[in-house]
Amino acid sequence: MATFAGSMFQALSERLTAVLKGLAGRGVLTDEAVTEGLREIRRVLLEADVSFELSRAFTERIREQAVGVTALKSVSPGQQLTKIVHDELVVLLGGKAVPLAFASVPPTVILLAGLQGSGKTTTAAKLAARLKRENKAPFLVAADWYRPAAEEQLRQLGARADVAVFGRADGPGGDDLAAFVRAGIVAAGKARARTVIVDTAGRLQVDAEMMAELVKVKEAVRPHEVLLVADAMTGQDAVKMAQGFHQTVGITGVILTKLDGDARGGAALSVHGVTGAPIKYVGVGERLEALEPFDPVRMAGRILQRGDVVSLVERAQETVDAAEAGRLAKKAASKKGMDLADFLTAMRQVQSMGPLSSLMGMLPGVPKVPKGVNLDDKRMTHVEAIILSMTPRERRDPDVMNGSRRARVARGAGRPVQEVNQLLKQFDQMKTMMQKFGGRK
Repeated sequence: MATFAGSMFQALSERLTAVLKGLAGRGVLTDEAVTEGLREIRRVLLEADVSFELSRAFTERIREQAVGVTALKSVSPGQQLTKIVHDELVVLLGGKAVPLAFASVPPTVILLAGLQGSGKTTTAAKLAARLKRENKAPFLVAADWYRPAAEEQLRQLGARADVAVFGRADGPGGDDLAAFVRAGIVAAGKARARTVIVDTAGRLQVDAEMMAELVKVKEAVRPHEVLLVADAMTGQDAVKMAQGFHQTVGITGVILTKLDGDARGGAALSVHGVTGAPIKYVGVGERLEALEPFDPVRMAGRILQRGDVVSLVERAQETVDAAEAGRLAKKAASKKGMDLADFLTAMRQVQSMGPLSSLMGMLPGVPKVPKGVNLDDKRMTHVEAIILSMTPRERRDPDVMNGSRRARVARGAGRPVQEVNQLLKQFDQMKTMMQKFGGRK
């Protein structure tokens, strides 16, 4: 899930944490103190685009539990209140993670719905890529007949994910969309696919024609999941749209896209409360790998700046070569230490996990990028260019980097000599520190 630095939850996270800190250290939480704190929490939620009704219900539930809480051994009232707020955030976000419902007899049919521009086609490919990694043998059906080039976009994304796509040329012909989708499911069965993802057409707004077509397709293929793809950047508009789809079509879950964007977070905090449908996945970037299962407990922890180490570990397990990481760790702690070629390998492994700012957001107690730390991913690209401009010998032994060599490398990388000097200095400091830690028992 996306970082709070420059992302949708940054302001919400910082202000909620500030309110809770203001109540910390009290021997007892009086009604007056709680009222003042909850007033501020409600204001924060409303500014985050959470509906008035949900904000009021949320703060009233906290009030019932918070007033009169006294200090326990090793636990202050402020800490207890943080726990209460955390637990209520979990409830607001859905209570627990809800995975996809897979059919006992394949294939499992997943119908994706949403408005135009919500990222539905890209999300279909991301979901297929994720299911492929989970050995669920996905198959894509391009059922968006209205948007120009929608099928071609899905075919290109499907090729990148190495997932087959069933298009109009593969179907039975005619204009019967329901018959086309049924044919796609039959083709998926013949291809021994275990999951079928149907990318339906989006509209600029919820309209009767769109809903009638979706209902017809749903009745014809009886999908195991109907997932609404909603753009988190649209705030309460996404929530109203979710209500419309749920009342007419009946959704079983939501995928929120662009969770890494600069939005206020109201959609993520409200969509379950108004529909009862769980958020199943969140899109956190443009890459095919940037679709993650939604976990209310982890998200609540991150909003309250408790981090999300579990997600960080899971992301590392999915993207990092464990054997190579072990080799690098062993070499870093050795007397010889890492060289710049090893450093480049390690840096690429970290980059494969996603933007650095996103990884920082998963660390407990790190709500935003620490002062003085440059996590611009362009900077990492510059570092890579500098190292690749060195000869193999220079990467193995940076000590040979005299003035003329540094100037040559700077020209080759298209970067100032100062950046080459800075990289070599920082690498030397890092190498010394790693060897020092590696020498400890």
